[in-house]
Amino acid sequence: MHEIHLFLITFFAALIGVIPPGLVNMAIAKTCVDFNVKAGKQKAFGAVVVVFVQALLAILIAKQILNNPNFKENILLAGILVLGIMMIYFFIAARRQKIETASKKTGKHSQSFLKGVLISSLNVFPIPYFVIISTLFTPENHVDFTWTTKLIFALSASLGSLTTFLAYVYFFDKIIKQNKLFKQYSNYFMAALMLGLLIITLYRVYG
Repeated sequence: MHEIHLFLITFFAALIGVIPPGLVNMAIAKTCVDFNVKAGKQKAFGAVVVVFVQALLAILIAKQILNNPNFKENILLAGILVLGIMMIYFFIAARRQKIETASKKTGKHSQSFLKGVLISSLNVFPIPYFVIISTLFTPENHVDFTWTTKLIFALSASLGSLTTFLAYVYFFDKIIKQNKLFKQYSNYFMAALMLGLLIITLYRVYG
């Protein structure tokens, strides 16, 4: 019964946690617009592989994070560096962006799975989020899961995230696949998103 409770709450917590536009889901949406739904799905599955690892890692280090507040701050500081790099990357990509031809699109989506793994690996925010979720199931912030419950937690977190990622795939495909403005300015949008997340992170660390 405890395992079912753990699975359901973690599933919905992960599902809700990635609903707001973020680095991974917007990258998935952009792939759908630039290429097709299949490429978006591949990137989503690649991202979820990393989410599974991040959720498992979150439980394994939960005790250390709770006992050492500086650990969480170090994760956020790493996030600041990554977001800064990603912001510069998308801005440069936007400046160099040209109208894509059909020949340019052909075949590139074959690497979408690996790109999903990469983009999700750069997103460090799920780790502290999953740490908080994991502590909800234990009294007095004491994390003492068996390997069975650890794997259930990681699986439910990845499935919840995948559900939202796939919703982004189908939502963006149906609503904005013909939107040339989004396609033209998507890299600028991503750069602005990175800037927004960077400001929020700076506030959390130094505010």
